[in-house]
Amino acid sequence: MLAVLFNASYYSFVPVGYGSSGRADIEVGTMSIVAILSLSHCGGEDIARSVADRLGYRLVSDDLIRETSDRFGVSADRIVDAINGTTSLFRQLSKERNRVSTALRATLADLACNDKTVYHGPAGVLLPRDIDHVLRVGIVADIDYRILSLVRSKSLSAKDARSEIKKDDTELADWCRSITKLDPWDERLHDIVIPMHSATIESATEIIVLNAQKEILKTTESSAKRLRDFALASRVDMALVDKQPDVDVEADDGRVTIVLKKYVLRLDRYKKELTEIASAVPGVSAVDVRIGKTFQMPSNWPPVDIEVPQKVLLVDDEREFVQTLSERLQTRDMEPAIAYDGEEALSLIEKDEPEVMVLDLKMPGIDGIEVLRRVKKSHPDTEVIILTGHGSEREKQLASELGAFAYLEKPVDIDVLARTMKEAYAKVGRGKNRKGKSDGTEE
Repeated sequence: MLAVLFNASYYSFVPVGYGSSGRADIEVGTMSIVAILSLSHCGGEDIARSVADRLGYRLVSDDLIRETSDRFGVSADRIVDAINGTTSLFRQLSKERNRVSTALRATLADLACNDKTVYHGPAGVLLPRDIDHVLRVGIVADIDYRILSLVRSKSLSAKDARSEIKKDDTELADWCRSITKLDPWDERLHDIVIPMHSATIESATEIIVLNAQKEILKTTESSAKRLRDFALASRVDMALVDKQPDVDVEADDGRVTIVLKKYVLRLDRYKKELTEIASAVPGVSAVDVRIGKTFQMPSNWPPVDIEVPQKVLLVDDEREFVQTLSERLQTRDMEPAIAYDGEEALSLIEKDEPEVMVLDLKMPGIDGIEVLRRVKKSHPDTEVIILTGHGSEREKQLASELGAFAYLEKPVDIDVLARTMKEAYAKVGRGKNRKGKSDGTEE
């Protein structure tokens, strides 16, 4: 792996490995792939275009989405929504992202097999780390640089620019974490990180071009094989996606292994069906379907609990806490949407009304009490559970007066929270039944 051009203390750009002139010798005939992931308003698109021009490579950016859409019949808007996390709020985002990321991975893998490609965009994180001839570049900048860039390009106020950048960062971070478990600005995700507040388009281009043509990034037979295997595994994965299996797919010179990670009924029939689908993919010579270590009947069989809410919104500015809470609720058949502040929560609710909301009180901007007041006024059927670590008796009483279903304090027992959410959902159902009878839509 290349030395990372990164200083974590202040994002200082430190060119390393060059000669006395500050330039490296250009290796003619190298066939590296450059994958550029940029935060918004950092000049990433201009850098990618400049790098492609200098290297004589093909530039792939938004056309990856168009090609994926044409190839697999997934609308471009749906792909963008899944990447940004703005798909219909309760359309089970993880399943939607799985389908979209699988389709993007298959398209990207085939494009990458042509080498001589500069890719700019969030899908670059789908390329596996063991493909050695991929140069992974992160483009970042401090918040002041980005605000100024956005203010100049859109004539926004600094406040509005900051809000838009925050939204961009949240969407990109959620996408990257869903694929890699890392933030987009995490140095472990990149070979080079270039901070644009201390660089220019020209200097950033120079750094990338010099490194892309180094011997270490030349395509070898082993890295080419890994890319071919990745491309085949991606095509098989896409062929299986409509079966919605929770599987890992690997390929080795045409031999495909499918590892089942979750319990399914009629196992033999299911394995046969997956084998038939995978065998029909061009390039597959053999298929082996295996049971993985996590394949076991869940303790709460049957797997779907019809008494749990399916439209859940978690609202909390403590990112790590709310993500962990979401993961724990997913093991209990709930797949929550997440908002990180009151403003975002209110915006999401206007798009799709949740059945149950779990709401923190102390948040920057619009606090939980105000969110509760607005939600119960505009969406009275949504049941709101307050979950806070900074509450008081006065706030508890006020929350009750405003219509909160329950008031819980952190740390909360996950079983207590799940039970409370079920009880809230039962109340939602009773309310719908009463409303249906009153307007004649139900018996």
